[in-house]
Amino acid sequence: MSSVLTPPQSERRAAAIGRAIHEAFEDYHARFAQITARAKRRFEQRDWNGAREDAVERIALYDQCIGECMLRLRAVLMGQAHDRSLWARAREHYQELLQGLIDQELYKTFYNTLTRRFFRTQGVDARIEFVALDIEPTDAITHPVARHTYAVSPGRLAEMLMRALADYPFAVPYAHRTRCAAAIAVRLQDDLAHWGDHPVRSVELLETVFYRERRAYLVGRVFGEHRFSPCVIALVNDESGLRAEAVLTRRSDVAQLFSNSRSYFQADLATVGDAVVFLRSLLTHKPIDELYTMLGRAKQGKTERYRTFFRHFGSHAGEQLVHADGTAGMVMAVFTLPSYPLVFKVIRDRFAFPKQMSRQQVEEKYELVFQLDRIGRLLDAQPYRSLRFPRSRFSPELLQELSATCARGISEDGEDLIFELCYVQRRLRPLNLYLREQVPETARLAALDYAQAIKDMARNNIFPGDMLLKNFGITRHARAVFYDYDELCLITECNFRDWPQPRNYEEQMAAEPWFHVGPRDVFPERFPLFMGLPAPMLEAVRQAHGELFDPQWWRALQARLREDDYPDTPPYADALRLA
Repeated sequence: MSSVLTPPQSERRAAAIGRAIHEAFEDYHARFAQITARAKRRFEQRDWNGAREDAVERIALYDQCIGECMLRLRAVLMGQAHDRSLWARAREHYQELLQGLIDQELYKTFYNTLTRRFFRTQGVDARIEFVALDIEPTDAITHPVARHTYAVSPGRLAEMLMRALADYPFAVPYAHRTRCAAAIAVRLQDDLAHWGDHPVRSVELLETVFYRERRAYLVGRVFGEHRFSPCVIALVNDESGLRAEAVLTRRSDVAQLFSNSRSYFQADLATVGDAVVFLRSLLTHKPIDELYTMLGRAKQGKTERYRTFFRHFGSHAGEQLVHADGTAGMVMAVFTLPSYPLVFKVIRDRFAFPKQMSRQQVEEKYELVFQLDRIGRLLDAQPYRSLRFPRSRFSPELLQELSATCARGISEDGEDLIFELCYVQRRLRPLNLYLREQVPETARLAALDYAQAIKDMARNNIFPGDMLLKNFGITRHARAVFYDYDELCLITECNFRDWPQPRNYEEQMAAEPWFHVGPRDVFPERFPLFMGLPAPMLEAVRQAHGELFDPQWWRALQARLREDDYPDTPPYADALRLA
């Protein structure tokens, strides 16, 4: 076949590319929905291992479908696979197929991913990509998401909730649906008593049930006469049967449920954009990128994060990128734009002693985080490739460090720097700085939550490796979250040992361990040395979480995890549980 096409042939080829990519996204969307739809059965059968496997499979699906589409296009296009003019016309044909669709942005992101893979784009190529840095796409969505609406007559709230629970049937019966409805009613009336004598006038719940880990969630809003608040009902299915466990009506509690330190929901939504619009009404301070990501649309989340950051970046032309607050890391250089709550992490060319890992191993650690139940304690870290910044926007001190320690991962293109790989996270206040800045009681509570974070991670087979305070941050809800993953590993991979007792004076006075220490050996009794907590805070941690320093506690937990017996870690405080 000739590589030179006539104009009519070129137009037909462009239209065929558009159709092929549209069909590829539809295939991805259907397979995504197929995996997501399993969540209900996993919940009903208490198949928590299967649920974890589904989460990993769904995360890998996007790149899998992109790869399959690229192979098909290469086979058809051959010599025209990298013809930019052809792709520019294909984009126009593709856009015509999206008219009237709620989720146009998801389709466009899929298209952009393909062009970036084909052309190895560095930055953005406006000639062939969909670019919209100046708009908020969800603002154009007016279609109401599918929901159930229930009016509430005075004194009939529990009766209404009985009907609502009946609208969400499961293959397992409620242990006692009447008691569940009554308990939910009491909680709503107590939480919203400040609204008046008849606080609840109506309730809206999304038709789609949200699943994650061991819980199902009915997500919606509760309305009073003049105001509304979130209403999230958490359901559990355990040995006692199906029951309502908690009700969340405060935005701060719902925000933590949708935190970017948690794994993604399985929610079998027919369309996503309208659900994001609805969720934004509940969580007005939650960035749109995090909402897309929490619904499992991580690639769209990345697109939205890129869009909103660079819109802000362009409107603050006089502001420079600078070192992020906190102690400099041996593995990553970290920088930020002070007016925007993100940090950018770049792997250094060489790691100082005692770090002995490779760049590939660091990338594997960050990849591992995506496959774990992050249980509200591991911050999402999105990898961006070929991220472009103007050289002039870096402070001299930051530019000097990047040039000296990260040069292998940075290239220059005119006046721009291009980062081969950059991890992007929400900016948190490093815990070591936070503890110094707070009054004693606030600092003590943060230290206790830091210890609880280590325990929560451990119960989900996650060992942070490096427990230094600088590797943890504090969210705006005062929650300790781990964000530095180069030493992270699985609990089941560790060897938890008792600290050997010296047999003589020479061993007692030795500057270095006088016994063999393997690469996976962990000594819980020595954790206080690595935590770096002031003495009063360390004593508080010992009193509340003394088992962290007991090797036998770790070995017993390890034995459970090896039997796939994971302790339950609720995503809310005990005070939110129903009676």
